[in-house]
Amino acid sequence: MSDFQHAQLDWDEHGQPLSRGFGDVYFSRASGLEETRYVFLAHNALPLRFAALPAGGRLSVGETGFGTGLNFLCAWQLFERTAPADTRLHFVSVERFPLTRADLQKALALWPELAPWADALLAQYVAVHPGFQRFVFAEGRVVLTLLVGDVLERLPELDARIDAWFLDGFAPAKNPEMWTPALFAELARLSAPGASLATFTSAGFVRRGLNAAGFAMQRVKGFGQKREMLAGRFEGTPQEAAKPWFARPPRPAGPREALVIGAGLAGCAAAASLARRGWQVTLLERRAAVAEETSGNPQGVLYLKLSAHGTALSRLILAGFGFTRRLLQRLEPGRDWSPCGVLQLASDAREAARQAELAAAFPADLLHGLGRAEAEERAGVALDSGGLFYPEAGWVHPPALCAHLAAHPNIRLLPHREVLDLHREDGQWCARAGETLLARAPVAVLCGGAEIARFPEAAGLPLKRIRGQISRLPATAASRDLQTVLCAEGYVAPPRDGEHTLGASFRFDSTELELTAEEHAENLQLLREISTDLAERLQADRLDPAALDGRAGFRCTSPDYLPIAGPLADAAAFAEAYAVLGKDARQVPQHPCPWLDGLYVSSGHGSRGLLSAPLAGELLAAWLDDEPLPVPRAVAEACHPNRFGLRRLIRGK
Repeated sequence: MSDFQHAQLDWDEHGQPLSRGFGDVYFSRASGLEETRYVFLAHNALPLRFAALPAGGRLSVGETGFGTGLNFLCAWQLFERTAPADTRLHFVSVERFPLTRADLQKALALWPELAPWADALLAQYVAVHPGFQRFVFAEGRVVLTLLVGDVLERLPELDARIDAWFLDGFAPAKNPEMWTPALFAELARLSAPGASLATFTSAGFVRRGLNAAGFAMQRVKGFGQKREMLAGRFEGTPQEAAKPWFARPPRPAGPREALVIGAGLAGCAAAASLARRGWQVTLLERRAAVAEETSGNPQGVLYLKLSAHGTALSRLILAGFGFTRRLLQRLEPGRDWSPCGVLQLASDAREAARQAELAAAFPADLLHGLGRAEAEERAGVALDSGGLFYPEAGWVHPPALCAHLAAHPNIRLLPHREVLDLHREDGQWCARAGETLLARAPVAVLCGGAEIARFPEAAGLPLKRIRGQISRLPATAASRDLQTVLCAEGYVAPPRDGEHTLGASFRFDSTELELTAEEHAENLQLLREISTDLAERLQADRLDPAALDGRAGFRCTSPDYLPIAGPLADAAAFAEAYAVLGKDARQVPQHPCPWLDGLYVSSGHGSRGLLSAPLAGELLAAWLDDEPLPVPRAVAEACHPNRFGLRRLIRGK
């Protein structure tokens, strides 16, 4: 990731952008709008295909070279004008050198006609970092998955079925590394049967390469003064998933109705992702309202604990950070969230070395090191060290985020409903409390943290509960100088409603929820380790731990610290179907996975729920609706519930 950079642009006398690195234009000097409409929209027959979409239907577009976003915005504009109201557009685009927000704004100002769509894109164009970045527009009707990175690295990570391709990017003579047989093979792998493809180039080696990959390409009249371009269709055979235990389950039959158990952040996020796609969702919560358990803390931190080595967890966190950060744009800053930044202090030499490695591996607009003096200036209080600063991060009021997610008109919240029994009856999951039927639907999603182990279908998931307690400290005139979240072993946030949130304790063996003076005292010690100056400003030595207010709850984690998000299989039937893996883990038996029809889970988010749970909702919806996955396929598999059954078989346990 260290070679990541934004596009380097020059601007001509007409205000049009040119790529300094490729020495090429982003769009036709004659008319970029008309070029897009002619080359990509018309030659993929999108006006007709959008209009012909069936009720609840969708169409997926894939693009190489997002550039200024012009093709995406034109496709979105056309979709809004021609497609039936209950249909959806998925747009997946790869971009190695994304524009900065300022350059994107300047470029899109060339097209006043696109202003409503461009403004929506610009409003969410934050936290655009390497990897998969998911954007949601038009109340969920339009979804953009931007793959930031080299096309030959990102497309192999994608799991999707693309209906129409925009083969764009800079001209083959200017960008030969992209126009290769490896790219054409990836386009074929990802194509739905009969997928269309159009590109501005008519280069013979491109036509021959696409034909060899399974496309039937022809030269047709080009745009404007350009004599020819290429258009055609995919006539090859789509590839099937190699691992049946990670294959996509059959789409549920029956009405698009779902019940979600648990109205914390994971449940509200899953409900919202389904509701945006037209599902009617019943959200069952045992408490009086959303976010009354662990998701009810007054302030949660957007804390990115990353790895310089591209682990599945690190890639998930980076994608989840972008998605959550864009979601927060819809909340009230100052009260519901604050992009005040997060400063992770370099508490010792080992931590300083780790931070230096991260600073070398990631873009500076995501994270960068600060010396002690710079850190103190940023924080507004005295510190013992510098640290790693995340300028786009900050704190969130989780109940506000949960309330926003659950407010969708397709979601029916049922409080004071504790599900004690869940059974499949007549093609539907029936949730009961004793003899009382609470709800029924073809699809059920388990989101109640470690409590989901009460249901036999989820009992084999290795979930662990870890108690945590936060302390609420009244702000003082002097403590209000704190300008950013400070993290070391614990964290302290700038004040919200006259209080700082301080925490959090870790108790691996406690099952109680009562507040303890001992843990308040531990939190105060964490504060002193973060900043003795801030501790003095808060008069920590005068505070009685027994008199402090706070909250306690249980984090739910998995053994590998990754969340558990995806479809559930029948554990006994799974072990029987794939028993050969216990003898030879290299085998790939082609038995269909014994899925539990319509049963899904989102749990194990631990202390990273603000970053992983909203994106997990999108991942569940993608599994259910057979959509492009919002994360790399390897990351989705690393979060899949079946990973534990596989490990048990392979390890003989």
